[in-house]
Amino acid sequence: MLASFFATFLIGLREGLEAALVVGILVAYLTRLGRRDALPRLWMGVGLAIALALAVGAVFTFGAYMLTFEAQELLGGGLSLLAVAMVTWMIFWMQRAGRTLKVGLEGGVDRALRGGVWAIVAIGFVSVAREGVETTLLLWSMVQSFGDTPAALLGALVGLIAAVLLGWLIARGMLRLNLGRFFTWTGGFLVVVAAGVLAYALHDLQEAGALPGPFGSAAPLDPVTGLVATGWSGFPFGWAFDVSDTIAPGEALAALLQATVGFMPAMTWLQVIAWALYIAIVVPLFVRGVRANRRPKPRAADAAPDASGNPTPQTLDAARVPDAAASTHPNGAS
Repeated sequence: MLASFFATFLIGLREGLEAALVVGILVAYLTRLGRRDALPRLWMGVGLAIALALAVGAVFTFGAYMLTFEAQELLGGGLSLLAVAMVTWMIFWMQRAGRTLKVGLEGGVDRALRGGVWAIVAIGFVSVAREGVETTLLLWSMVQSFGDTPAALLGALVGLIAAVLLGWLIARGMLRLNLGRFFTWTGGFLVVVAAGVLAYALHDLQEAGALPGPFGSAAPLDPVTGLVATGWSGFPFGWAFDVSDTIAPGEALAALLQATVGFMPAMTWLQVIAWALYIAIVVPLFVRGVRANRRPKPRAADAAPDASGNPTPQTLDAARVPDAAASTHPNGAS
């Protein structure tokens, strides 16, 4: 119970804080422009985005009850793959766009103010809807994999509430949080979580018969027991390992390992290979992005001169990169 609560709490906290910071930037900019009259339209867009996320979660949750077992597994596996893709994209997008996020949002507000009533509603909706749908898909996938729905949902709810509170305190200047470090550590955690969700997605697809595995006719059999082979003899469509006798699937240790590193007491070869490949590819790219964001940007005074002794346009452009969002966005926070 504690493991599923903690995992979904961190996801709710991180994803919710991203959305809260975006909304805080939009509200602060409209207030600074003296356009508080546009705030109700912005909040309308935010409310519609939240409603969309809740509707998506409700459709997936209650709609699945009307499906056959194979269809439920196929739906769960497909949505889990979509969640992994969205989370992975968002992690790297925030690494690239973090330093210009505030400038981009404020430019969007400027254009929306010239576009009429619904333009402000749209910018509020778009700014939050992406985070909301991504969070819904990821939490839905994790709840399905944990099987401990009440604890997982409670953790997500508490995380979202904490994110809203933190966002409000930061926007009011009542709290200074090292957001760069926060989003780096939680981003790393999300990478590992996504690897686990990917492994569970393949398990669902194998159960549904969409992929070959130990549940279908392609499974290699042990010649002695007649059961699906485990270990190297089970490669590639059998069980990679099965330690259910040592770590029972329902006990706390199994739940903790699944919530943190995506470990299941019995995993197929396809699950293990997918998990290992994801970690081997995504983790180095994530670390490289973190290191790139930590490198200081050149200042105008340090701009390299050309042959005539004048700074080159390239170094001046690099020196003029705006730092206004450094205290509010993930990659340049203090």
